[in-house]
Amino acid sequence: MTKYFIGLIFIFILAISVFPQVSVSPNNVTAYSQGATSVNLTFSNVVNLTPAESVWCGAIISAAPSIGFKCDPATIFGTLPARYNQAKLINNRYTDIMSITPTVARRAYTDAVNGNNSQFYYVRHFISTVGGLDEYVPVTIRLSGNGAGVPFSLTAVKLQWLDGIKVVPFIKPDEELPKITAEIRYTGTGRLKGRWEIVKPGEQLPDRRDLLSEAALPPEERALQKRYTLLNRFNINLPPGGKYTLPGPENWRIDKTIEGMYLLLFRVEASDAVNSGENGAVAGFSMPVLRYYVGNSSNADVTQITNVAISGESEEIAPIILTWKPIENTKIYRLEIEDEDGKKVFSAVVLPTARTYQLPSFIQALTTSKQLKWKVSAIGEGGKELETTKLIAIEK
Repeated sequence: MTKYFIGLIFIFILAISVFPQVSVSPNNVTAYSQGATSVNLTFSNVVNLTPAESVWCGAIISAAPSIGFKCDPATIFGTLPARYNQAKLINNRYTDIMSITPTVARRAYTDAVNGNNSQFYYVRHFISTVGGLDEYVPVTIRLSGNGAGVPFSLTAVKLQWLDGIKVVPFIKPDEELPKITAEIRYTGTGRLKGRWEIVKPGEQLPDRRDLLSEAALPPEERALQKRYTLLNRFNINLPPGGKYTLPGPENWRIDKTIEGMYLLLFRVEASDAVNSGENGAVAGFSMPVLRYYVGNSSNADVTQITNVAISGESEEIAPIILTWKPIENTKIYRLEIEDEDGKKVFSAVVLPTARTYQLPSFIQALTTSKQLKWKVSAIGEGGKELETTKLIAIEK
């Protein structure tokens, strides 16, 4: 009996040393051969393991003494860039967005044209946290044209003002904003569902995961994304083709009643799609935003700072967050920023529940050339000013 029991233990140990304990779904996908493709992968039974690198390659070999199959070092096409790593571990399940870059797709295509295997692999490495064996979990990828056989994924989204405007618009409350469009690049075919939302001055800004497409998040996390004022919704069937221009919300829907910086958000919901199931419209990147500033000031400095590009180096500046103590009976806070000459260069109305305000990137950029100061006024019932802080220098 004892020998029988020991034999069973030996067989069990042998089994876990040969067969991977982590499983992945789907484990076999199709990708566009001439461009990017994104696929939502779910790794299950991730216990006492931490994810490491992800690698694409033309062939896999045994990972012994580790578990599973790893990339053959002689056939590596590339690794998942850090900026595309949207992975999240929840309840022993690891959601991983496999964003195949155009470079990797071209290398795989060239490899196939040269007579090598027409399929390639994505291998996720998991490191044991308890001194056990590492695991390597491969996903098989087949190349295809950009048709219905490829998962429905977003590969690029560009929000822009029409008429060639490439700056943050500065308008007065009675003026109209330029029209807006979203240029979308995609693979496969499916329904693009989502909504336009607006972040008003004083509201908490969205973070990176708030701006991901829903299909790029684990199901448990989708309902946790911050919601803002709805402008309108869209629900469009995108046929094979790979490119579509979506009109933005009508101008009359866009709020301009409060002075300060606004953000327009392009929110993408998960949708059913061919070869994607309920994870259609996956994107391996955060959706871009559009900004505009509403104010009555005609100060030249304000006009100058709005010429900072919407995207670029200014986005990489470490955020400057202003903080103040709460004042009882406050209905709104009025934030004002002046330069060294006492000229007002920025103002915003902040909700009474807020205690902090993150400066827009173009104001932060202005701090590199000017010494700015700020103050906050607490406004009570009937517009009565309850208290105003002293001017405080903004640290660069």
